Amino acid sequence: MSPHVSDFRERVSLGNSFFDEEVYCNAGNELRDLVENKLPAANIALFDPSTEEGEAPTYFELLTLFYFLCTRAGGCDVMVVETGMGGRLDCTNIITPLVSVITLIELEHTAWLGNTISAIAGEKAGIIKPGKPVVLARQKAEALEVFQRRAMERNSPLFYFPDIASVENIRLHQGGTDFSLVFYGRDAAYKSQTLELSIPIPGIVQAENAGIAVAAIKKAFPDIGDDVIRQGLKQLKVPARFEKIAEDPPFVLDGAHTPESVSLCADTFCSLYGEGGILLFSCAADKNVVAMAELLLPRFSKIIITMPGTVRSSNPKEIFQVFSAGLSGSEAGKVTFVQDTADAVRQTLDLGREKGLPVLCTGSFYLAAEVRGLC
Repeated sequence: MSPHVSDFRERVSLGNSFFDEEVYCNAGNELRDLVENKLPAANIALFDPSTEEGEAPTYFELLTLFYFLCTRAGGCDVMVVETGMGGRLDCTNIITPLVSVITLIELEHTAWLGNTISAIAGEKAGIIKPGKPVVLARQKAEALEVFQRRAMERNSPLFYFPDIASVENIRLHQGGTDFSLVFYGRDAAYKSQTLELSIPIPGIVQAENAGIAVAAIKKAFPDIGDDVIRQGLKQLKVPARFEKIAEDPPFVLDGAHTPESVSLCADTFCSLYGEGGILLFSCAADKNVVAMAELLLPRFSKIIITMPGTVRSSNPKEIFQVFSAGLSGSEAGKVTFVQDTADAVRQTLDLGREKGLPVLCTGSFYLAAEVRGLC
C-alpha cells in the first residue's frame, strides 16, 4: 500500500495498473459484511464512539484489511506492503514477510514515533521479523546501531546496502535516471556483478531507492532474471515523484516533505533546469519548515506559499513568515502568500510563462494531489 495522489486505488493497486472493478467491489462488500455482521461491537463503536460495546477499527485498519481482501480476490502471489507510520505498532505489521526493507530514517512524525533518530529507528525496527532477512538503506550511526541490535535479537540476516552494493555512474536526464548497480558478491543472492539499469524518474535518491528494491527482490527471489529486473524498473510509475505535469512552463511535482528529501529534490530540479526557478510550496503543520526554508530559499528566484490541500492540518501563514523572515531590499518580494491553491497554481504558471522559468511544486503529497487535480 502507498499514499494516493489522484486516485484512491493508487493505495491498493496491481503493479502499475489497478485491479478490475469487480475485485474492489467484492472486497468492499466483504469488508462491509465483516464490520456489520462479524464485528458487531466494533461496528457499534464505529458509529457511536460513546458506547462501551467495543473499540472501533481505525480508518487505516479498515484500509489495510481492504488491501488484503483485494489481493486475495485478485489472486496475487506476491504483495508489497508499505507501513503507514513507524512499523512496530502499524496495522500492516501483522504479516511475516519474505524480506523487510527499511529506508533512510529521518526526524518525522515525532509526535508519535519519538523525537530522536534512535527512537524512530526503534519503531521502524518493529517490522524486522524473527529469522527473516532485512535490507537496510544507508543510515545515521545511531539508527544503524538500533537496527543491528534488533536484527541480532531476532536472528534476522541484516544486509546493509552500503556493504553489499553501490549505485554508481548516475546519469540524470529529464526522462529519468540511468545508473550502474554494483554488487560486491558478499552473499549467495548477490553475486559479484554490475547491472546497467534505467528508471523513468529523475533523481539520485530514486536510483538509490531502486538499488535497494533490487537488493530486496534478489534476496526474496534469488533466481529472478536480470532482464526481468530491467523491464520492471523501466515500467516504474510513481505519481508525484519528480513527475513533470506540464511543458510550458516545465512544471514538476514532487511529494518531498522532509529536509533530506526536499534537498535531494531541489538538487535534481536545479541540475536539470538550472538555479533560479519558481517554487510553489506548502507542508503539513508537523514538518520542519525552518530547515526546508533554509535549503530552498537560495535556489529559487520566486517562491509562492499556499495551502497543502484540505486533508492535513497546516499553518500556511506561518510557513510564509518563516520563508520571508529576514528578506529585505530587492528580495523583499521574493516570497508571496496565496491562500487559495487554485489561484496559487494559476499565478505560478502565469509567472513561469512570463519569465520563461521552470516550476517546482513540493513540500507535501497533499499539495501534489491538489495541484495534480488542477492541472
